[in-house]
Amino acid sequence: MRQIESYQHKKILVLGLAKSGVTAATLLHKLGAFVTVNDKKPLSENPEAQGLLEQGIKVICGEHPIGLLDEGFELIVKNPGIPYHNPLIEGAIEKGIPVITEVELAYEISEAPFIAITGTNGKTTTTTLLFEMLKTGKKQPLIAGNIGTVASGVAEEATKDNTIVIELSSFQLMGIESFNPKIAIITNLYDAHLDYHGTRQEYIRAKANITKNQTELEYLIINADQEETMEIARQSKANIIPFSTKKELTEGAFLRDGWIMFNCEKVMNIDEIALPGVHNLENILSSMAAAKLSGVENNAIQEVLRTFTGVRHRLQYVANVNGRRVYNDSKATNSLATIKALAAFEAPVILLAGGLDRGNEFDELLPYLKHVKVLVTFGQTAPKIERIGREAGIKIINRVDNVEKAVPEAYRYSESGDVILLSPACASWDQYKSFEVRGDIFIEAVHKLK
Repeated sequence: MRQIESYQHKKILVLGLAKSGVTAATLLHKLGAFVTVNDKKPLSENPEAQGLLEQGIKVICGEHPIGLLDEGFELIVKNPGIPYHNPLIEGAIEKGIPVITEVELAYEISEAPFIAITGTNGKTTTTTLLFEMLKTGKKQPLIAGNIGTVASGVAEEATKDNTIVIELSSFQLMGIESFNPKIAIITNLYDAHLDYHGTRQEYIRAKANITKNQTELEYLIINADQEETMEIARQSKANIIPFSTKKELTEGAFLRDGWIMFNCEKVMNIDEIALPGVHNLENILSSMAAAKLSGVENNAIQEVLRTFTGVRHRLQYVANVNGRRVYNDSKATNSLATIKALAAFEAPVILLAGGLDRGNEFDELLPYLKHVKVLVTFGQTAPKIERIGREAGIKIINRVDNVEKAVPEAYRYSESGDVILLSPACASWDQYKSFEVRGDIFIEAVHKLK
């Protein structure tokens, strides 16, 4: 860890806990800051806050009192999930108090360079693929960020011989000032998190922050099949490395005659790739490009692509239950992700879908429901998804209370040869803490069928 003095004796508010808030507060305390932590959960129900209190860190729990802004804080480190229209954040911005996210701290203390991945879909798969390629290529990578490991905690342990591969959400990217990855990847851009950002333009602007500090010394790997991503590329100062699954390129990563290519070099035959789904070719091309830029040899890339079958909760094969193939795609938190999951199968599908209502409809699913023979819904969006199911002509549509109850209901209507697919098209937060919790409950319920 780089020893920095910029936070010494600085009065800092850490707003919101969870893993990133606890790690940020502890780190800032080590760096000599006067830290106050504020979390909405009451202290009696908040073991994380109690642990910080034991370290000598000031803790205020139970609410976000607006009066905190009168205490002379010089910086706020915000949990990414807290929106910018939160009164405390709005008040801080009005007062000119800088607001950052924990990723910025990680960058400031890290001796290791970063490779950062963002986008609407494919972030986790791309991040994991790249990490495995770098590891197989003996590049000593570490993995961090939105994928589940707190970035600043990883950065504390990193040395200059490591590379930190980090998945970043639009929430995290809104709170960066100096963060500058050696390589940045934008997988794709579609409508998502509009309840948080307000407009598609604001969402895209947040994603574009991944390259805002890059120079000609860094690289931006960008989806050449989308105009909005290419517009970000045109505004970036980085070296642009495009990738495309739809057209041949003169440089970058693309497909040609059944091969994945990099700068016109054949890297691997597509038929040898283990990861299912046409949509995963985007993830493969972008991660391969970053690996090649990092000096990974083709044989290491090939070894990973021959054996990597996917990440947990992302079109994850769970089991064969009496001839029914069961898949967990709990990470499908928007319609596009569910569309890609449905496109991966030709067999009849029993689809389990529903979750947090963010105000959007699901009409874009309609053309992809032709081989869905049963629809089982749950959560706040159940009525909206049922409407689309009826328009698609699905004969059996049943609503249940939750994912656990959806599994036996789906099995009841299934036959040998069918696919039972959890692909909610919605975030989990109406009923579950995270998509991981939702997926784990699904898997557990599937195993009870056996």
